[in-house]
Amino acid sequence: MVGAALPPELASLRQSIDNIDAALVHLLAERFKATQQVGHLKAREGLPPSDLGREAQQIERLRRLAQDSGLDPVFAEKFLGFIVEEVIRHHEEIANARP
Repeated sequence: MVGAALPPELASLRQSIDNIDAALVHLLAERFKATQQVGHLKAREGLPPSDLGREAQQIERLRRLAQDSGLDPVFAEKFLGFIVEEVIRHHEEIANARP
């Protein structure tokens, strides 16, 4: 199908996907801005970069939200795990940069 015109429905669906991807990137950027502030606050207060209790709550919350939304809860947990891993890395960098 190289060079052939795409069905209009496919082009429309792809545009929707592109819009959703852009929204996800913007939402992740906003989330990381907030977590950077949390990292600075934790460092200032001498709190550890990771909070296992909070992480467990968030995992359970996201699994419920995923289930309610028709999204695979295992996928949602993996996605959150990836994000949390990156957040903790940032928090460790912030904590290690403080005098």
